[in-house]
Amino acid sequence: MVEKLTLGFHFESLIHTNPVQEGLTAIIMFVYVLGIVYGTKYVYNFLRSRDLSHYVAAYYNRKIIHIFAGGVITLLFPVFFTAVSIPLILVSVIALITYLPHRMDKLLYWFQVKENMYEVNFVIAWGAAIGLAWFLFGDPIYGVIPAAFMSFGDAVTGIVRNAIFKRRTKHWIGNVAMVLVCIPIGYYYASLAGVAAAFVASIAERFEFNPIDDNILITFTSLITLILLRGV
Repeated sequence: MVEKLTLGFHFESLIHTNPVQEGLTAIIMFVYVLGIVYGTKYVYNFLRSRDLSHYVAAYYNRKIIHIFAGGVITLLFPVFFTAVSIPLILVSVIALITYLPHRMDKLLYWFQVKENMYEVNFVIAWGAAIGLAWFLFGDPIYGVIPAAFMSFGDAVTGIVRNAIFKRRTKHWIGNVAMVLVCIPIGYYYASLAGVAAAFVASIAERFEFNPIDDNILITFTSLITLILLRGV
């Protein structure tokens, strides 16, 4: 849980205690993430066989990846890493893997769409939150909270909206679902400051200004809220 952390430049957050072991852990996590990403191809085929549109199936898969790749790694990385350098290398590789199909016009069709690259934003926002939190506070927890909001809370919005409307929409019912998920996460890690950040993130999710999407807005509005209310 968040304690009163001092804002500053923590260069020690760049140096790993056991780089070999943590590097091997990063490789295992990378393989796990790829397994989730490519495993959702089977989910896509199943959903399409149930007469769901390409976009609905793809957005369901994005949310599955949010939870089982982004969410699981969010909860595990503070346990296994003693610094931020290796996680940021891992994030950079995954960002490149998700960006290049757009650049080369060879989309990973089961979760990517031509209209936006928001899944790339997810990876970048995740890495930025973790990196900034660890470097500025010497502790990753301020990054874990926004990343968890984005991974679990935003995923629930898409699942609920997809289930009800069968299309991508910003209906308020998704925001209600998101805040119900984010409040216990925020409270567990940061008490009342975390609850406030949960509300801010759930409101921010309704907005996007392509190429800036809800992943970026959720992450940075909640991170700023936590910084402003740290210790509350």
